[in-house]
Amino acid sequence: MQLDSGAVAEGRVTRVTDFGAFIQFDNGETGLVHISQIAHSFVRNIHDHVHEGDSVEVKVLGRDERGRLDLSIKELLEEPEEIPRPRAIGRQSPQFEAKLRSFMRDAKERTTAGGKKPATATKRKK
Repeated sequence: MQLDSGAVAEGRVTRVTDFGAFIQFDNGETGLVHISQIAHSFVRNIHDHVHEGDSVEVKVLGRDERGRLDLSIKELLEEPEEIPRPRAIGRQSPQFEAKLRSFMRDAKERTTAGGKKPATATKRKK
């Protein structure tokens, strides 16, 4: 069986790493499903989706410059209506922002004072 771009084939997961899963086919070829091609949502831990020995259906996206198979599980999944997005960080309290502005203003004044050392430096006794 020749695995060309766009082909859909079933293979077995032979190894799972932090960056993806290696899939071996009946013809002996092996390809990689990158972690970004596992699911439509953000995949924090690939082990939550695939395990060694699993039989998976994948789509061949193509081959890289060295002839290795680039695979996708995500391409065969139905796309959700709305892709979940990471939560946005809310605004900080006004008190925090005021303190931060004050700190930044003081830091700027200290750095633009001509590079002089602060007057609080003391000499050590020997």
